[in-house]
Amino acid sequence: MATSSDIRKGLCIHYNNDIYKIIDFLHVKPGKGPAFVRTKLKSVTNGKVVDNTFTAGHKIEEVRVETKKFQFLYKENDTYHLMNTEDYNQIAVDENLIESSAFLKEGELLTVLTNSEDGSTLSVEMPQNVLLEVSETEPGVKGNTATNATKPALLETGAKINVPLFINDGDIIKIDPSRGIYIERVKSV
Repeated sequence: MATSSDIRKGLCIHYNNDIYKIIDFLHVKPGKGPAFVRTKLKSVTNGKVVDNTFTAGHKIEEVRVETKKFQFLYKENDTYHLMNTEDYNQIAVDENLIESSAFLKEGELLTVLTNSEDGSTLSVEMPQNVLLEVSETEPGVKGNTATNATKPALLETGAKINVPLFINDGDIIKIDPSRGIYIERVKSV
């Protein structure tokens, strides 16, 4: 059993009869009164984010997790089929376990967190950045790089985002899937 001093980003704990992943924390030592830890917890079962404060020395039940790399194979209805890159075993995960699944294309590598005790899949994390081709957008105009104006674009996965005016059909762009925003145009892949 761990205490509040063991809290770190990415730690999975049992809290309120559910498993939560710590996505942010702050140790606070006020001048008056006991120290405490402010946390932002995300449920791995339903994705709900809650704020909680643990007092110093509070006992927390840690969940042992394993992280493995999986490759996205295909989607069937609301189920995503993934393959372990080490032993080639395949698993099927529900769409609600994958954040930003609209930016997921076949062959993409994902990080899967599984519960070490029962082998259940807790969450599936997208890579920090993904490269996608622009399928459809208004024609770009040369020289439109000085302003922060944007236009809508349809990507190869069917997702829609706003891109700068100079982006054209067929361009490869880098995207932050967690925020769903354009980062930069990629010259060659």
